[in-house]
Amino acid sequence: MRVRLLLVMVGVVAIVLLVHDVPLARHLERVERDRLTTGLERDAFILAGRAEEALEAGTTGSDPTVRAVVARFNAEEGVRVAITDAGLIGVLGSDGDVEGEDYSNRPEMQTALTGTPDIGERFSRTLGEDLFYVAVPVLSGDEVVGVVRLTAPERVVADRVDNKVRGLTVVAGISLLIAVVAAWLFARSVTRPLEELEGVTQRLASGDLDARANETEGPPEVRALSDSFNSMASRLQRLVDEQRSFAGDASHQLRTPLTALRLRLEQAALSVDDDSAAADSIEEALNETERLRHMIEGLLLLSRAEHSSVAIETLDLAAIARDRAEYWRPLADERSVEIVVDGPSTAPVRAVVGGIEQIIDNLIDNALEASPERSVIRVRIVSTAESVELHVVDAGVGLSAEHRDRAFERFWRAENAAVGGSGLGLAIVQQLAVVADGTAELREAGGGGIDAVVTLRSP
Repeated sequence: MRVRLLLVMVGVVAIVLLVHDVPLARHLERVERDRLTTGLERDAFILAGRAEEALEAGTTGSDPTVRAVVARFNAEEGVRVAITDAGLIGVLGSDGDVEGEDYSNRPEMQTALTGTPDIGERFSRTLGEDLFYVAVPVLSGDEVVGVVRLTAPERVVADRVDNKVRGLTVVAGISLLIAVVAAWLFARSVTRPLEELEGVTQRLASGDLDARANETEGPPEVRALSDSFNSMASRLQRLVDEQRSFAGDASHQLRTPLTALRLRLEQAALSVDDDSAAADSIEEALNETERLRHMIEGLLLLSRAEHSSVAIETLDLAAIARDRAEYWRPLADERSVEIVVDGPSTAPVRAVVGGIEQIIDNLIDNALEASPERSVIRVRIVSTAESVELHVVDAGVGLSAEHRDRAFERFWRAENAAVGGSGLGLAIVQQLAVVADGTAELREAGGGGIDAVVTLRSP
């Protein structure tokens, strides 16, 4: 976000500088060239005024004042001077070969001899380069007594013009640099609170209901947004806490009357004949109360797992998996199902205290319900650099992809599920994994059954 805003702001400033400075640079180039031209023309007329008396007296070449001015032009301005008489024969100049040279073949000299100044550019065959010149007449009254010409290589004039334009470019570069710094400071002041707010929203979305935004930093709009977010987060936390408390309290309160109901049903079963219709009804009622008991225990476990205060510690997944497999092995033997544990001797993970036992118990319980006789339930542990995977694979009929996705929903049960199931086992598995920053999913096993996979972080 910050980079995008910075690029946008710098781009706008760059466009403004281009729109402003490109025409300005061209205008400055024309103005500077006109200024140089005007300055040379002025200097040429001044020199012509000083050379007038010397030309009339025939002492131009020896006049110290004129020679000093010519020398100064050559030394300071880089401009060559040529002064001729009325016959366009050189009498004084910057170069030693000016005196006595015939300039009658120079078009600018001929124009100036008519009394009209001539300013322009042409290619000099003598110098082999483009030449910028100013030629003016030396007047004595109405009579032209000579010509003064100032010349400079076109590259010298172009360099002077480019120096001015280059100065504008430097100013534009400094302006752009200042704009970059200002844009970065502005973008940082605007985007940093937004980035912090985005981080807080991600924490809230991941389940951290205590996440709150800073309401004291950033522009007023961001502070107002942070205040609204905090109000929403507080209300959401309150609603979730109330829901959790209700689920936990309701489940806890139901345990006592449910236990009393079961005892009364068991007493009623003792007072009727085993083969009577009443005995069958009582037996069905006992089965339903057992199902309700499992459901209440599951809700209580979910309520405890959803609280952020649960303890996360480093536990040995491999040791716990072998222990729980031994616990379930007698029941598996009764159903002619074998439980096999594969994996390393130790596999440390970060998990909820007591949570791994609940995860493995629920997965093996589901696998036993789905496994046919003389099949194998494989409890496999796979360690990687950053995590450990627990696989509980059965050889049952399996589930469709749609049902595998829905299996973690609370109270959802497949059509072929055991009658006594509560529909909370996989929801408990997923919640215990998520609280420990892990994941839970169902995959299709190679033989058509289910591969229940829980991934937990390594310490």
